[in-house]
Amino acid sequence: MIDVAGALAPHQGYNPTGLRNVRLLRTEAVLTDVPVLYHAGAVFVLQGRKQGVLAGDVYVYDEDHYLAVAVPAPFRMESAASPERPLLAVYFEFDMTVVAEILSALDGQQTDTAIQARSLVSSRMEPEVEDVLLRLLVALSNPAETAVLGNSILRELHYRILVGPQGSVMVAALNRRGVAGRITESIARLSQSFCSEISIAALAGEAGMSIPSYHAHFKALTGTSPIQYVKALRLHRARALLARQDRTIAEIAMSVGYASPAQFSRDFKRHFRRTAAEEVRWARQNLGEMRSDY
Repeated sequence: MIDVAGALAPHQGYNPTGLRNVRLLRTEAVLTDVPVLYHAGAVFVLQGRKQGVLAGDVYVYDEDHYLAVAVPAPFRMESAASPERPLLAVYFEFDMTVVAEILSALDGQQTDTAIQARSLVSSRMEPEVEDVLLRLLVALSNPAETAVLGNSILRELHYRILVGPQGSVMVAALNRRGVAGRITESIARLSQSFCSEISIAALAGEAGMSIPSYHAHFKALTGTSPIQYVKALRLHRARALLARQDRTIAEIAMSVGYASPAQFSRDFKRHFRRTAAEEVRWARQNLGEMRSDY
Protein backbone atom coordinates (compact mmCIF):
# COMPACT_ATOMS: atom_id res chain seq x y z
CA MET A 1 0.00 0.00 0.00
CA ILE A 2 2.86 2.38 0.82
CA ASP A 3 4.40 1.97 -2.63
CA VAL A 4 1.08 2.78 -4.31
CA ALA A 5 0.57 5.82 -2.08
CA GLY A 6 4.13 7.01 -2.67
CA ALA A 7 3.60 6.89 -6.43
CA LEU A 8 0.37 8.88 -6.07
CA ALA A 9 2.09 11.48 -3.87
CA PRO A 10 5.39 12.32 -5.58
CA HIS A 11 5.47 15.96 -4.41
CA GLN A 12 6.07 17.50 -1.01
CA GLY A 13 2.78 18.67 0.50
CA TYR A 14 -0.75 17.85 -0.60
CA ASN A 15 -1.14 15.93 -3.86
CA PRO A 16 -4.56 16.04 -5.56
CA THR A 17 -6.11 12.88 -7.00
CA GLY A 18 -8.77 12.07 -9.56
CA LEU A 19 -11.38 12.32 -6.79
CA ARG A 20 -12.08 15.72 -5.28
CA ASN A 21 -12.69 14.29 -1.80
CA VAL A 22 -9.30 12.56 -1.63
CA ARG A 23 -5.81 14.06 -1.31
CA LEU A 24 -2.49 12.51 -0.40
CA LEU A 25 0.11 14.20 1.78
CA ARG A 26 3.85 13.65 1.59
CA THR A 27 6.00 15.52 4.06
CA GLU A 28 9.49 15.16 5.49
CA ALA A 29 8.95 17.81 8.15
CA VAL A 30 8.77 17.14 11.88
CA LEU A 31 5.89 19.26 13.16
CA THR A 32 5.24 20.38 16.72
CA ASP A 33 2.18 22.16 18.15
CA VAL A 34 0.68 23.01 14.75
CA PRO A 35 -2.95 24.24 14.70
CA VAL A 36 -5.13 22.24 12.33
CA LEU A 37 -8.79 22.20 11.37
CA TYR A 38 -9.89 19.18 9.35
CA HIS A 39 -13.11 18.83 7.41
CA ALA A 40 -15.47 16.03 8.41
CA GLY A 41 -13.90 12.84 7.10
CA ALA A 42 -10.86 10.75 7.96
CA VAL A 43 -7.06 10.80 7.86
CA PHE A 44 -5.17 7.56 7.22
CA VAL A 45 -1.44 7.67 7.97
CA LEU A 46 0.25 4.96 5.91
CA GLN A 47 3.81 5.82 6.97
CA GLY A 48 4.88 7.99 9.88
CA ARG A 49 2.89 9.23 12.83
CA LYS A 50 0.57 12.07 13.80
CA GLN A 51 -0.90 13.01 17.15
CA GLY A 52 -3.59 15.56 17.93
CA VAL A 53 -4.58 17.18 21.22
CA LEU A 54 -8.08 18.57 21.77
CA ALA A 55 -9.27 19.76 25.17
CA GLY A 56 -6.62 17.66 26.88
CA ASP A 57 -7.49 14.45 25.02
CA VAL A 58 -4.82 12.85 22.81
CA TYR A 59 -5.72 11.31 19.43
CA VAL A 60 -3.08 9.14 17.77
CA TYR A 61 -3.28 8.46 14.06
CA ASP A 62 -0.45 6.39 12.73
CA GLU A 63 0.17 3.21 10.76
CA ASP A 64 -2.18 1.29 13.09
CA HIS A 65 -4.84 3.94 13.74
CA TYR A 66 -6.83 6.44 11.70
CA LEU A 67 -8.46 9.70 12.75
CA ALA A 68 -12.14 10.14 11.98
CA VAL A 69 -13.69 13.62 12.13
CA ALA A 70 -17.44 13.98 12.63
CA VAL A 71 -17.43 17.74 13.22
CA PRO A 72 -14.58 20.08 12.23
CA ALA A 73 -12.79 21.01 15.46
CA PRO A 74 -9.62 23.11 15.81
CA PHE A 75 -6.86 21.23 17.62
CA ARG A 76 -3.06 21.13 17.92
CA MET A 77 -1.06 18.50 16.06
CA GLU A 78 2.44 17.08 15.96
CA SER A 79 3.92 14.61 13.50
CA ALA A 80 7.01 12.48 12.96
CA ALA A 81 8.72 12.15 9.56
CA SER A 82 12.15 12.31 7.93
CA PRO A 83 13.70 12.55 4.45
CA GLU A 84 14.53 8.85 4.68
CA ARG A 85 10.98 7.95 5.78
CA PRO A 86 8.53 10.68 4.77
CA LEU A 87 5.07 10.79 6.24
CA LEU A 88 2.45 9.53 3.77
CA ALA A 89 -1.22 10.09 4.54
CA VAL A 90 -4.57 9.92 2.80
CA TYR A 91 -7.01 12.76 3.53
CA PHE A 92 -10.63 11.83 2.85
CA GLU A 93 -13.49 14.34 3.16
CA PHE A 94 -17.02 13.09 3.75
CA ASP A 95 -19.70 13.69 1.15
CA MET A 96 -22.49 14.72 3.51
CA THR A 97 -25.17 13.53 1.08
CA VAL A 98 -23.66 10.03 1.19
CA VAL A 99 -23.38 10.26 4.99
CA ALA A 100 -27.09 11.13 5.23
CA GLU A 101 -28.03 8.19 3.00
CA ILE A 102 -26.00 5.75 5.08
CA LEU A 103 -27.36 7.12 8.36
CA SER A 104 -30.89 6.73 6.99
CA ALA A 105 -30.17 3.10 6.11
CA LEU A 106 -28.73 2.52 9.59
CA ASP A 107 -31.64 4.28 11.32
CA GLY A 108 -32.78 2.44 14.41
CA GLN A 109 -29.71 0.23 14.70
CA GLN A 110 -28.09 2.48 17.30
CA THR A 111 -30.17 1.84 20.41
CA ASP A 112 -27.98 3.35 23.13
CA THR A 113 -29.29 6.90 23.51
CA ALA A 114 -26.65 7.64 26.18
CA ILE A 115 -23.79 7.58 23.65
CA GLN A 116 -21.81 10.82 23.88
CA ALA A 117 -21.24 12.51 20.53
CA ARG A 118 -17.61 13.34 19.74
CA SER A 119 -16.02 15.47 17.07
CA LEU A 120 -12.81 13.40 16.80
CA VAL A 121 -12.26 9.66 17.11
CA SER A 122 -9.03 7.66 16.90
CA SER A 123 -9.80 4.12 15.75
CA ARG A 124 -7.63 1.07 15.16
CA MET A 125 -7.21 0.25 11.47
CA GLU A 126 -9.47 -2.75 10.95
CA PRO A 127 -8.93 -5.22 8.08
CA GLU A 128 -12.18 -4.08 6.43
CA VAL A 129 -11.05 -0.44 6.37
CA GLU A 130 -7.56 -1.35 5.23
CA ASP A 131 -9.02 -3.41 2.38
CA VAL A 132 -11.19 -0.52 1.14
CA LEU A 133 -8.28 1.90 1.43
CA LEU A 134 -6.01 -0.35 -0.66
CA ARG A 135 -8.67 -0.73 -3.35
CA LEU A 136 -9.13 3.05 -3.37
CA LEU A 137 -5.42 3.68 -3.89
CA VAL A 138 -5.21 1.08 -6.65
CA ALA A 139 -8.22 2.65 -8.39
CA LEU A 140 -6.66 6.10 -8.11
CA SER A 141 -3.60 4.78 -9.96
CA ASN A 142 -5.73 4.24 -13.08
CA PRO A 143 -7.91 7.08 -14.48
CA ALA A 144 -10.42 4.63 -15.94
CA GLU A 145 -10.79 2.80 -12.62
CA THR A 146 -11.04 6.13 -10.81
CA ALA A 147 -13.92 7.18 -13.06
CA VAL A 148 -15.75 3.85 -12.94
CA LEU A 149 -15.04 2.58 -9.41
CA GLY A 150 -13.94 5.61 -7.40
CA ASN A 151 -17.29 6.81 -6.07
CA SER A 152 -18.50 3.32 -5.16
CA ILE A 153 -15.29 2.66 -3.22
CA LEU A 154 -15.66 6.00 -1.43
CA ARG A 155 -19.23 5.10 -0.51
CA GLU A 156 -18.00 1.89 1.07
CA LEU A 157 -15.28 3.81 2.92
CA HIS A 158 -17.96 6.13 4.38
CA TYR A 159 -19.86 3.06 5.54
CA ARG A 160 -16.86 1.28 7.09
CA ILE A 161 -15.97 4.36 9.13
CA LEU A 162 -19.54 4.88 10.35
CA VAL A 163 -20.01 1.25 11.44
CA GLY A 164 -16.49 0.90 12.85
CA PRO A 165 -15.73 0.23 16.52
CA GLN A 166 -16.19 3.90 17.45
CA GLY A 167 -18.58 4.83 14.68
CA SER A 168 -21.48 5.17 17.13
CA VAL A 169 -20.03 8.33 18.70
CA MET A 170 -19.64 9.82 15.21
CA VAL A 171 -23.19 8.85 14.27
CA ALA A 172 -24.40 10.58 17.43
CA ALA A 173 -22.84 13.82 16.16
CA LEU A 174 -23.82 13.39 12.50
CA ASN A 175 -27.43 12.26 12.67
CA ARG A 176 -28.66 15.78 13.53
CA ARG A 177 -30.84 14.59 16.42
CA GLY A 178 -31.01 15.73 20.01
CA VAL A 179 -28.75 18.34 21.55
CA ALA A 180 -25.61 17.20 19.74
CA GLY A 181 -27.49 17.25 16.45
CA ARG A 182 -28.60 20.83 17.01
CA ILE A 183 -25.02 21.87 17.75
CA THR A 184 -23.83 20.04 14.62
CA GLU A 185 -26.43 21.90 12.54
CA SER A 186 -25.31 25.17 14.11
CA ILE A 187 -21.68 24.41 13.24
CA ALA A 188 -22.70 23.63 9.66
CA ARG A 189 -24.35 27.06 9.41
CA LEU A 190 -21.29 28.70 10.95
CA SER A 191 -19.07 27.01 8.36
CA GLN A 192 -21.06 28.77 5.64
CA SER A 193 -21.41 32.19 7.26
CA PHE A 194 -18.36 32.76 9.48
CA CYS A 195 -17.11 35.58 7.25
CA SER A 196 -20.17 37.64 8.22
CA GLU A 197 -21.04 39.17 11.58
CA ILE A 198 -21.88 36.41 14.05
CA SER A 199 -24.49 36.64 16.83
CA ILE A 200 -24.09 33.97 19.48
CA ALA A 201 -27.51 34.86 20.86
CA ALA A 202 -29.05 34.22 17.43
CA LEU A 203 -27.20 30.91 17.08
CA ALA A 204 -28.38 29.82 20.54
CA GLY A 205 -31.94 30.82 19.68
CA GLU A 206 -31.85 28.84 16.42
CA ALA A 207 -30.63 25.83 18.39
CA GLY A 208 -33.44 26.28 20.92
CA MET A 209 -31.04 26.83 23.81
CA SER A 210 -30.15 29.52 26.28
CA ILE A 211 -26.80 31.20 25.68
CA PRO A 212 -25.08 29.44 28.65
CA SER A 213 -26.46 26.07 27.56
CA TYR A 214 -25.39 26.67 23.96
CA HIS A 215 -21.86 27.57 25.11
CA ALA A 216 -21.62 24.45 27.27
CA HIS A 217 -22.84 22.02 24.62
CA PHE A 218 -20.79 23.70 21.89
CA LYS A 219 -17.59 23.39 23.92
CA ALA A 220 -18.39 19.78 24.86
CA LEU A 221 -18.49 18.82 21.17
CA THR A 222 -15.74 21.03 19.73
CA GLY A 223 -13.43 21.64 22.68
CA THR A 224 -13.71 25.40 22.28
CA SER A 225 -16.15 28.30 22.66
CA PRO A 226 -18.30 29.54 19.74
CA ILE A 227 -16.30 32.78 19.47
CA GLN A 228 -12.95 30.98 19.43
CA TYR A 229 -14.34 28.50 16.92
CA VAL A 230 -15.36 31.30 14.55
CA LYS A 231 -11.94 32.87 14.98
CA ALA A 232 -10.26 29.57 14.04
CA LEU A 233 -12.47 29.23 10.95
CA ARG A 234 -11.54 32.75 9.84
CA LEU A 235 -7.82 32.31 10.44
CA HIS A 236 -7.58 28.96 8.66
CA ARG A 237 -9.52 30.33 5.68
CA ALA A 238 -7.22 33.35 5.63
CA ARG A 239 -4.10 31.17 5.68
CA ALA A 240 -5.33 29.18 2.68
CA LEU A 241 -6.25 32.36 0.79
CA LEU A 242 -2.88 33.93 1.55
CA ALA A 243 -1.07 30.85 0.27
CA ARG A 244 -3.08 30.71 -2.95
CA GLN A 245 -3.80 34.31 -3.94
CA ASP A 246 -1.93 37.54 -4.63
CA ARG A 247 -4.01 39.71 -2.32
CA THR A 248 -2.84 41.90 0.52
CA ILE A 249 -3.13 40.80 4.11
CA ALA A 250 -5.59 43.64 4.76
CA GLU A 251 -7.83 42.55 1.87
CA ILE A 252 -7.90 38.95 3.02
CA ALA A 253 -8.46 39.97 6.66
CA MET A 254 -11.59 41.86 5.63
CA SER A 255 -12.76 39.03 3.34
CA VAL A 256 -12.83 36.56 6.26
CA GLY A 257 -14.70 38.89 8.60
CA TYR A 258 -12.07 41.04 10.32
CA ALA A 259 -12.76 44.77 10.49
CA SER A 260 -9.23 45.53 11.70
CA PRO A 261 -6.13 44.25 9.84
CA ALA A 262 -4.08 44.94 12.97
CA GLN A 263 -6.35 42.71 15.08
CA PHE A 264 -6.18 40.05 12.35
CA SER A 265 -2.37 40.12 12.43
CA ARG A 266 -2.33 39.79 16.23
CA ASP A 267 -4.81 36.89 16.21
CA PHE A 268 -2.98 35.20 13.34
CA LYS A 269 0.39 35.26 15.10
CA ARG A 270 -1.16 34.09 18.37
CA HIS A 271 -2.86 31.15 16.63
CA PHE A 272 -0.14 30.00 14.21
CA ARG A 273 2.89 31.22 16.23
CA ARG A 274 4.14 32.96 13.06
CA THR A 275 3.29 36.14 11.20
CA ALA A 276 1.03 35.79 8.17
CA ALA A 277 3.99 36.20 5.79
CA GLU A 278 6.06 33.61 7.70
CA GLU A 279 3.15 31.15 7.79
CA VAL A 280 2.53 31.50 4.04
CA ARG A 281 6.17 30.71 3.27
CA TRP A 282 6.03 27.70 5.59
CA ALA A 283 2.73 26.45 4.16
CA ARG A 284 3.88 26.75 0.55
CA GLN A 285 7.05 24.85 1.36
CA ASN A 286 5.44 22.08 3.42
CA LEU A 287 1.83 21.79 2.29
CA GLY A 288 1.83 22.63 -1.41
CA GLU A 289 -1.67 23.08 -2.84
CA MET A 290 -4.12 24.15 -0.13
CA ARG A 291 -7.88 24.17 -0.27
CA SER A 292 -9.39 27.61 0.37
CA ASP A 293 -12.55 26.52 2.19
CA TYR A 294 -10.99 26.53 5.71
